[in-house]
Amino acid sequence: MLKGFGAKLKALFGMNTFDENYFEMLEDFLIEGDLGAKLAMDITSEVRKLAKSEKTKTQKDLQLLVKRLLADKIRTFDENLDPKSLTVFLILGVNGVGKTTSIAKLAKYYQNQGKQVLLAAADTFRAAAIDQLEVHAQRLGCRIVKQKSGSDPGSVVFDAITSAQAKGENLILVDTAGRMHNKENLLRELSKIDKIVKGRGIDDVHYKKFLVIDSTTGQNGISQAELFNQAVKLDALILTKYDSLAKGGALVQIGEKQDIPIAFVGTGETYKDIHLFDKDEFLDTLVGLTE
Repeated sequence: MLKGFGAKLKALFGMNTFDENYFEMLEDFLIEGDLGAKLAMDITSEVRKLAKSEKTKTQKDLQLLVKRLLADKIRTFDENLDPKSLTVFLILGVNGVGKTTSIAKLAKYYQNQGKQVLLAAADTFRAAAIDQLEVHAQRLGCRIVKQKSGSDPGSVVFDAITSAQAKGENLILVDTAGRMHNKENLLRELSKIDKIVKGRGIDDVHYKKFLVIDSTTGQNGISQAELFNQAVKLDALILTKYDSLAKGGALVQIGEKQDIPIAFVGTGETYKDIHLFDKDEFLDTLVGLTE
């Protein structure tokens, strides 16, 4: 994770001369790491100022300084669920980011906490998506609510909530379509699902919208976060391919521009390979504090 970028910063921080050339290199490295030009310039300017006022002298001092400046750009998500009421997670994301697999991992994660999980196959545009989710449901031993390909996604969500309420299940994980023809279609579809969830008595405390992003996509991830956050106010991100994350600065940009916290990270192919996002670990690796 971030080895190349973190190693570059670590080598830079190891230089003994903190002259103007040094700070120009720092700015370039931050831009390379997908922090964006404006944020990279702001961070570099602040580091330049604080390094002088705080008489920063060691490599670690500089790394901790940059970490401190980045820390307020990133938030973690409080994933505690109310055990007494039904919670609905709407899982969003473009095709190919690992959305359906992430749903299966979340199902296993919450099953391990004793939750009764129901899967809702509301990506009705792709028959393969329904089939894939059904395979996961069978392997995990949890129920699935589905309809035939091409059905109304809102109808699937309505049936899932009605069924879960009747059977006393704790958590519904809703798979949604990863591709819409345009932004207006996306807005319309998500708005309809949104109304159905709230119409079934699920309040904001028990209704969360997660966007799944491929950690390696950099700027594309930023664009996806902006689009989906406009369509339906996002509660948190789920990051896939976190074990091979190359451009972590994009997460800092998303945090700064959209104020979207990070909830979970996927680190492998098996059901157990999902973990809560560790902000300290991420920032330590980003600035080269880890080996």
